[in-house]
Amino acid sequence: MLAKRIIPCLDIDGGKVVKGRMFDDLVVAGDPVELAMNYRDQGADELVLLDISATIQGRKTMVELVKRVAGVLDIPFTVGGGIRNLDDARAVLWNGADKVSVNTASVKNPEIITSLADVYGAQSVVASIDARKAKNGGYEVYVEGGRTATGLDAIQWAMRTTGLGAGEILLTSIDMDGTEKGYDMDLTSKVSGSVAVPVIASGGGGSPDHIYRVLTEGLADAALAASIFHFNQYSIAKVKEYLKERGVPVRI
Repeated sequence: MLAKRIIPCLDIDGGKVVKGRMFDDLVVAGDPVELAMNYRDQGADELVLLDISATIQGRKTMVELVKRVAGVLDIPFTVGGGIRNLDDARAVLWNGADKVSVNTASVKNPEIITSLADVYGAQSVVASIDARKAKNGGYEVYVEGGRTATGLDAIQWAMRTTGLGAGEILLTSIDMDGTEKGYDMDLTSKVSGSVAVPVIASGGGGSPDHIYRVLTEGLADAALAASIFHFNQYSIAKVKEYLKERGVPVRI
């Protein structure tokens, strides 16, 4: 059985790491390079950096910041936000990222996923999906930092992105984001059970038990978290110890 991954997330706004609740009410959590080094030393399996204001502001990803963060890492590094075409992806990958994450751009132009996979390989392409519960009981995809509804069903969209060439899915529950009340187990298990690529669960992680549940009951391959790590509620090492004691394979 493959080891489950623990992945801290750096949401970047104005050059600083921030954290909010349901994609709103942002507070500064620290310096991205310092936090990246800290998580590297704690035993993070990977790191995700999302330039959360790039798409909204209509600009490209902060490449110089990506380069600085990549310079202190020796673990896989995914970057998203503001990546709209092959040139944007190339700039990020050439400056140290191992994978690129696409969200809004892929909804507007799904073929970008295929183009990226053809050039850089599926293993370098992450389909980022932000979803909210819908009135019909399903889950709807949102873009532009959770501001715009698309009418797309999250499970169907996840399946389509993998068909287009995405090698991994970063799945965020907007409803649970920043609440620290646990991941959306229904959403995560439905997406994980519908695709043949790894799924990273995001949104709501507030304790080692939440992470344990989403990796087992939720069928996720990895758990992404921010608040509990940024504000020193738990270390990555403590989370991994908790998981190992319960039989979950992790890298120590």
